[in-house]
Amino acid sequence: MSCRYRFVSAHSSSELPDDQRHAVTRLCGAVNVKRGSYYTWKASAPARAAKAAEDQVLTSRIREIHQSSRCTYGAKRVALDLAEAGAGPVNHKKVARLMRQAGIEGRHQRRRRCLTKQDKTAPPAPDLLRRDFEASAPNVKWCGDITYIPTGESGFMYLATVIDLFSGRLIGWSIADHHRAELVRDALAAAVAARGGDVTGVIFHSDRGSEGGFNRSSQHLDSGGVRWVVRRRTCRRGELVVGGSGRRIGRCG
Repeated sequence: MSCRYRFVSAHSSSELPDDQRHAVTRLCGAVNVKRGSYYTWKASAPARAAKAAEDQVLTSRIREIHQSSRCTYGAKRVALDLAEAGAGPVNHKKVARLMRQAGIEGRHQRRRRCLTKQDKTAPPAPDLLRRDFEASAPNVKWCGDITYIPTGESGFMYLATVIDLFSGRLIGWSIADHHRAELVRDALAAAVAARGGDVTGVIFHSDRGSEGGFNRSSQHLDSGGVRWVVRRRTCRRGELVVGGSGRRIGRCG
């Protein structure tokens, strides 16, 4: 409706030449608005100008808060910061409107993808570490996991890592566009190579997943990799044969 009022105002302005200026009544009839409504709108022009100036100042403060948050805050968080800064209570819907008009947008948190899918049909592997993640020497306890890296339009890349718990050092890693068994195999092979090939007695710990061809843990191969060996009558221990070297890494869930 305001665009119609602005049309009437623009074409009935006294600043126009006589041959270009039209009567308000005729213009209101042409755009189907009431003459009284037009004059009410015109009388409220100073109030609208003051509100526009106020919104401009508020938009500047919104932009400052948004930039200080590294462009992550949305309307609700910006409204809270405005209130804490002494700007008074500002409705988050108003903040959202001003942000939208100024092209300011917060970043939405990505939904976290869980790469661990436990195989409920398989017997659980024993936790050989017993939640003790302290190591007294190198090549005693290793741990690993898979994480995903969003790459925009290219989808996701998957990173498998192997860390020595003694030093916290990353000793092996592999990255690919999938999270199948060979991803972890390559990471473990890199870790074994980094430690000179001798990994006798090393325990490799990870979560319990079954996706991508893994068995009981997203770090352990289902075929050609994990070998279940009964060490004692009451303890079963899995071993991972890396490549063709015959080296074995103790496995726990």
